[in-house]
Amino acid sequence: MKLFRTLLLLLAVALLAACAGKPARDAMPATTLVAPAATEQAADTAAAAPAPTQDTASTSSDAPQDNATASASDATAPTGAEDDFAALYGGPAPGSEGQDGAAGASMTYDPWEKYNRGVHRFNNAVDRTVARPLATAYVNVVPQFARTGVSNFFSNLRSPLTMVNQLLQGHADDAWDTLGRFLMNSTFGIGGLFDPASKAMVPKRSEDFGQTLGAWGWRRSRYVELPFFGPRTVRDVFGLAGDIPLSPMRQIEMDKVRIGLQGLQLVDMRAQLMAVDSLRDTAVDEYALTRDAWLQRRTYQIEKDLRHGGKRDDDDQTPIPVDAMPMPNWGD
Repeated sequence: MKLFRTLLLLLAVALLAACAGKPARDAMPATTLVAPAATEQAADTAAAAPAPTQDTASTSSDAPQDNATASASDATAPTGAEDDFAALYGGPAPGSEGQDGAAGASMTYDPWEKYNRGVHRFNNAVDRTVARPLATAYVNVVPQFARTGVSNFFSNLRSPLTMVNQLLQGHADDAWDTLGRFLMNSTFGIGGLFDPASKAMVPKRSEDFGQTLGAWGWRRSRYVELPFFGPRTVRDVFGLAGDIPLSPMRQIEMDKVRIGLQGLQLVDMRAQLMAVDSLRDTAVDEYALTRDAWLQRRTYQIEKDLRHGGKRDDDDQTPIPVDAMPMPNWGD
């Protein structure tokens, strides 16, 4: 009887190790990581007892839970395409050291995937027939220095929106830096066409109301892809409502001027992404690559806002801003 119970205990340990996945030592409960001598002692104790103890029963009942945990972990594990996400949006790679489980879970929170894939196909069709050809022509015709001036102009134009959101997040020192950048580039930089603030080593950051909502506590939000706007989360959709009143471009009353600037901004943003077109075109699942890269980028931005430790210098690859879309002036 003693030998029989010892074999049963060893079998339970083996089953727990199998359910825990790879590597087993990382997922198995600490109580199962015992030396052989300790295992024999536990077996002797179990044999001396008249019936299985409550701890033994609970260990056995935990096996299905461990299996479910392992399945959930597999479901949220980074895909192979995520290794290349830095080429799209920058920031730490998904699943890299320092990324916690919550970040990984939010990265794959996509319960509306069927709908999102349909919208993604529509956006890709628009991109390949309209946006990409326009961006290609823009790059071929407009010199590099002029394209840099256009990018600087629109980046500087977002400074008031960034500054307000930094204040809402309680980062007054960052808001002061952004104000300094805006004033310096708007004057010495001739309306933002040049970027003397960067040469003066004034930190460059980009914030929006979606990030502010994340800093206020709305961390995990389901992924949704909008027609023309592209990747978003439900949190960022609500963030659009906070960005609209702060957009300087939305205050331009002349429709031709406003829509012309919005079109130029969209072409400029698309031109900046041309470097990763080959990566997207050769991806096994381009939707998953785009989704996971974008969600990880947003998680990275919000976590940096929360820690507020590193002086984060953004590469300005933020979601398509609301002022870049030819929408009616809701404030009128």
